[in-house]
Amino acid sequence: MAQARAQAQTTNENPNISSCEAYFEKIQSRKKLPLSLQESLTAAFARITISSFPQVPGGKVIEILADASIGEAVRVLSESNILSAPVRNPEGGNSMDWRDRYLGIIDYSAIVLWVLESADLAGAALSASSATAAGVGAGAAGALGALALGAAGPAAVAGLTVAAVGAAVAGGVAADKGMGKDAPTAADKLGEDFYKVILQEEPFKSTTVKSIIKSYRWVPFIPVAMDSSMLSVLLLLSKYRLRNVPVIEPGKPSIQNFITQSAVVQGLEGCKGRDWFDCISAHPITELGLPFMSRDEVVSIQGNDLILEAFTRMKDHQIGGLPVVEGPKKKIVGNVSIRDIRFLLLNPELFSKFRHLTVMDFMNTIASATQDTGKVVTPITCKPDSTLGSVIHILASKLVHRIYVIDDSNEVIGVITLRDVISCFIFEPPNFFDNYFGFAAEEMLNK
Repeated sequence: MAQARAQAQTTNENPNISSCEAYFEKIQSRKKLPLSLQESLTAAFARITISSFPQVPGGKVIEILADASIGEAVRVLSESNILSAPVRNPEGGNSMDWRDRYLGIIDYSAIVLWVLESADLAGAALSASSATAAGVGAGAAGALGALALGAAGPAAVAGLTVAAVGAAVAGGVAADKGMGKDAPTAADKLGEDFYKVILQEEPFKSTTVKSIIKSYRWVPFIPVAMDSSMLSVLLLLSKYRLRNVPVIEPGKPSIQNFITQSAVVQGLEGCKGRDWFDCISAHPITELGLPFMSRDEVVSIQGNDLILEAFTRMKDHQIGGLPVVEGPKKKIVGNVSIRDIRFLLLNPELFSKFRHLTVMDFMNTIASATQDTGKVVTPITCKPDSTLGSVIHILASKLVHRIYVIDDSNEVIGVITLRDVISCFIFEPPNFFDNYFGFAAEEMLNK
């Protein structure tokens, strides 16, 4: 008992967990659902084991070795058509302790952010008498120079040279192969030419995943066991802000499943017709306290701001997307997400204008290069009187991570994320964190 009290005290002093507590308390205080319904639903999720959740496509979780190069990581993500994967520590050997075997999760956005931010050394090309002599074409020099002047984050990885980045940009980005008529499709697959180049050029072929994973990890790595409850996963994906939860099984060295926020919301969408789901989803979002974020808390970007500033804000606030607005009243005109960074590496026109590229120019260029502008530019919105069911349907069917709440003047008044939706269906029973997550989870959440 004394140990539990000490642990609870530590939890309250943990700034990351304190933020999670404040978020969840705000939600619970605003939900207008009968307590009996919330208790019954939470108890039901507590009885369902994770083993009942559908497996990842193909039935096997793709892993990336920590000592793999960045180029190899991109190749694996590309060929597997996935955006993130657990990173396995080869030094862990045959250990059955997940803390020895896994270092975290690497995702495509983190890699591209590293590529862009590491280009700060390319500023040397701007002061060179000849950009071409420095190994960088004129267009690439301007683009990378702009990054050098505005990039935020960790210093460039040792060994990165202007010539190497220039060669990678010129060789990988300038190639039109893979763009075709559908840029998002090419971007989803990361681009054959792009990953072939970074497999061959420095610093990509010698920089390892292990060397960047800590600096560019947005969320901790906390696995759960196959016999754990779905409630534990839902809490990790909502209250504790994880985007994905690896599933392990005692006695088996590999990760057995990989549950994401998107997969859970799509699962909820599949529950239509069940009494408990229909009862909650029929409520207007305002009756559930949504949006939890007020209009003053919404992080947005103006259309005439530089696209680099948009990506910097996402990284600084650890969010995956921003509404593009105009005027002091934040009238929504578009949307930009962290995944859109990939277009900078696949579209030579974007890179050639990067130094002066505004958010609106960025969106317009993408819209002109693809037939599917819906996922790229058009903002996904709802009104305050929309039902939770309609919001879930939009998030699940359009495979997006957020929906913007607007008023009759198209002014952004809030944001609803996958995390928010999951939070609507559960609450955390007393001492659940201590009993089911324990010190190891607390330690990881504090990183």
